[in-house]
Amino acid sequence: MSSYTLITGASSGLGLALAEALARRGEALILVARERPALESIACELSQRFAIEVMFRVCDLTEPLQLSGLLLEIEQCGYRIERLINNAGSACAGEFLAHEWRRERQLLELNILALTRLCHALGAQMAARGHGEILNVASLAAFQPGPWLSSYYASKAFVLHFSEGLHSELAGYGVHVATLCPGPVRTSFWHNAQLDIRHLQGSAWLMNAEQIAQQALAGLARRQSVIIPGWRNRLASLLVRLLPRALVRRLAGQLNRRLLSR
Repeated sequence: MSSYTLITGASSGLGLALAEALARRGEALILVARERPALESIACELSQRFAIEVMFRVCDLTEPLQLSGLLLEIEQCGYRIERLINNAGSACAGEFLAHEWRRERQLLELNILALTRLCHALGAQMAARGHGEILNVASLAAFQPGPWLSSYYASKAFVLHFSEGLHSELAGYGVHVATLCPGPVRTSFWHNAQLDIRHLQGSAWLMNAEQIAQQALAGLARRQSVIIPGWRNRLASLLVRLLPRALVRRLAGQLNRRLLSR
């Protein structure tokens, strides 16, 4: 029976970069996202270029019934998920109280609840088999509060702490859990979140999705629990834990206000 890597948010950005990196290794994939045309095109291209099996499933992970349907299909069809990559995520930029609750709820459904449910369902299958890998994508934002992106920063802090807990809990079952905490990445995430990163263009802080994907997979191979690509980001993650909390909060707020689209 074939084993698969399931990647959420696989239609663009980091999810697509991870899919291509794994396809180069000859791994069978199940790609999950909301955009059917993009998924169809990507699945066709990867399967032809690398002679691998690539399936795709259109699923809005913010809708619990659609997520339930995806998990039911995986169970009934007997798809063996050897690696789960929870990459899908979203952000709401600006003042928390100015957002419609619907947007905030969708962020929480996607960044926290869908990720947690996938870990619970597929992690249980991995534990029963005695092997498997889970990579949850958080962010450098997970290490600090972030005014004007408060829900996003908090959701990524959940992902980091939840995943570190699972890393210890599931190790005894042969399941490795890692958290990826990238800094700024050149993807459509910024545009979708209505953030302006023009002042970061050309900055060494801004990394390519392909770079992040390679370092993420290398970290998985080394069995790291927390993967922070780039020495600048690793240094930043240390500094925010050493500096006074009020200063960290103020600096993060200043940065995020600069990123708000004008």
